[in-house]
Amino acid sequence: MAADGELLPAESDTWDSMLSVLLWLPAALEARLKRDGLCHHEFLILWCLTEHRERTHTMSSLAELSRVTPSHLSRLASRLEKQGWLTRERDPSDARVTIASVTEAGSAKYAETAPGYHATLREHLFDRLTEEQVAQLGGITATVARSLAR
Repeated sequence: MAADGELLPAESDTWDSMLSVLLWLPAALEARLKRDGLCHHEFLILWCLTEHRERTHTMSSLAELSRVTPSHLSRLASRLEKQGWLTRERDPSDARVTIASVTEAGSAKYAETAPGYHATLREHLFDRLTEEQVAQLGGITATVARSLAR
């Protein structure tokens, strides 16, 4: 049994492996997206907007969904706007709220980029696991995500 505050050997080994995935997988995804002219957060913003049935979000909800600060989201949104992939406008019912919307060009950019993103996920993650391991990983990560979301 480990002393208070220390990890057991199996926990330490698991954390080392998980940390490697947390560092290396985003780097592989970022490298893939860079070839397509996007950073990971820009891709996630396009994904959030494209997959939402109304293709819009408030900037505050988009910041929460994409796990960035409002000021970082503002900079990202400015870059996406310059590319013609996103628009921002004030909510007519509440001028304090800004609504972000994906444009047709933004949806097209997402559709063009997503296959390479998914191929990278398959190459480094899903193709390395059995169906049973994918299901186990899904359950494990869902449990951890719920804990972190509190």
